Amino acid sequence: MTTTNVIELDRLAVRLGGRPILKHLTGALSGRCIGLLGPNGAGKTTLIHTLLGFHAPSEGTARIQGRDVRTDLRAIRSGIGYMPERDSFIPGMTCVRFVSFMAELSGLPARVALERAHEALFFVGLGEARYRTVDTYSLGMKQLAKLAQALVHGPELLILDEPTNGLDPPTRKRMLDLIRGIRDSGRSRILLSSHLLRDVEQCCDEILILKDGHIAAQYNLEAERKLNQRFIEMELNGDTAAFASGVAALGCEYALTGARRVKVVLSEGVDVPDLYAVAAKNDLQIRRLSRKRDSLEDIFLKAMEFEDGRL
Repeated sequence: MTTTNVIELDRLAVRLGGRPILKHLTGALSGRCIGLLGPNGAGKTTLIHTLLGFHAPSEGTARIQGRDVRTDLRAIRSGIGYMPERDSFIPGMTCVRFVSFMAELSGLPARVALERAHEALFFVGLGEARYRTVDTYSLGMKQLAKLAQALVHGPELLILDEPTNGLDPPTRKRMLDLIRGIRDSGRSRILLSSHLLRDVEQCCDEILILKDGHIAAQYNLEAERKLNQRFIEMELNGDTAAFASGVAALGCEYALTGARRVKVVLSEGVDVPDLYAVAAKNDLQIRRLSRKRDSLEDIFLKAMEFEDGRL
């Protein structure tokens, strides 16, 4: 899997019933697992449906793996696996038949589709129940069945819409473990839409936040996490100025924020033990030390502060 952009939005606008829903979205997403966030009515479902070709752009366009939704829709759909939020099973059909049927609709020959259906169901943990009709499944089993049919044909992009919705803790953990496993395998990129910020934070390395049809924020979570690991806040007991001089000698940036408080950005090759060495050399005590940590909830709430939804 290359590191090129998975999804590109080029002034994408969508109107439904004469009302603007998506308002000239522009951006490029290249993460292994991309989180799609926003309050109800922000445009998340409309964006997903536009990428799937259910809605045509009113203006601009979107591209998936370089393919334009206006002109290459057939190729796009063959490379996407979609797990919808709502159930869409065929009554009376066994799960293995349903998954193999969906694989055939994705272009696989019948024999290959059936083999892949068995593999996908064992992968998600439904191997022992694959000959039961989906009607008899619990909510958690149905969610796992939807994941199996989405990945059975080996898609380039897996779109998951609220995959943990309503799940009990063990099944939710199973679902998140599966998503992380798919992400780490590199077989498919993932677009994950969820109201559960914790799930997105655990799985995603990039996020797109929508508000009122605009892009309110776009973050590379992996880069943010690495940056936060270099940002240290401390409370000292002793000569703060001497400590600051010692930190500067290490090549670190710093800021004194009070008589006993200092913030430090660690330079390359410098880590926390080096700060303790500076403190010891200057006969100082480090009373408190913490790394900066902006949670996804912090990022989301900041994005929601923009009144018109734009940066």
